[in-house]
Amino acid sequence: MKFSPPLIGGELIRRYKRFLADVRLPDGQEITAHCPNPGAMTGCAEPGWSVGLSHSADPKRKLPYTLEMVHNGQTWIGVNTHRANQIVAEALAQGQISELADYQRIQAEVRYGEKSRIDFLLSELQGNTRAQPAYVEVKSVTLRLGNRCAFPDSVTTRGRKHLEELTAMKAAGARAVMLFVVQRGDGEIFCPAAEIDPAYAQALKQASEQGVEVLVYRANLDLEYWQLAESMPWKL
Repeated sequence: MKFSPPLIGGELIRRYKRFLADVRLPDGQEITAHCPNPGAMTGCAEPGWSVGLSHSADPKRKLPYTLEMVHNGQTWIGVNTHRANQIVAEALAQGQISELADYQRIQAEVRYGEKSRIDFLLSELQGNTRAQPAYVEVKSVTLRLGNRCAFPDSVTTRGRKHLEELTAMKAAGARAVMLFVVQRGDGEIFCPAAEIDPAYAQALKQASEQGVEVLVYRANLDLEYWQLAESMPWKL
């Protein structure tokens, strides 16, 4: 996923009210940017950190700048949760996720379950149009706890609902995949954040035991280009 023009650098002043961030631009101007992340952003919003911003020329937007990523002094961290789906969409189209590379049809935001939408529905395997479809849910990972990258960074009842619906799809005969995209370059292993949301951690473990596939991939990020990179080890 290429940013054209590249992201604009700046310095974080503060993040507040969940969806707002004050940023100082290189010329000294202070602006308020949209922060597209409903989570706690623990360890991802320290004043003084470098940031990357995108800019929209849409005159209808109240806040033309969007906070895309922050730098903790060691690595970029992608804080725009919507970008995880875009990164995965590009990777699926290019066959870069080996576990899902053979599907010919890729659909995004398909209705399923109880008034939900699956991030991606994959179907029509090469040479086998009757093969089981794959329901793929994507989650953006920004939290680091010690040497672990972890999800979620706040309690998520919605996330548990997604796991329940994936489990139901698996029981109905489809493939069900929970794909975590780690949007930072540090951390050695992925684990659920049981100390933050023990119910989600337990639900993920149960879903895995019932056949929901867990995939974890890291994303490489810079001011010009974001892409899905290598798979990561994980432990439930």
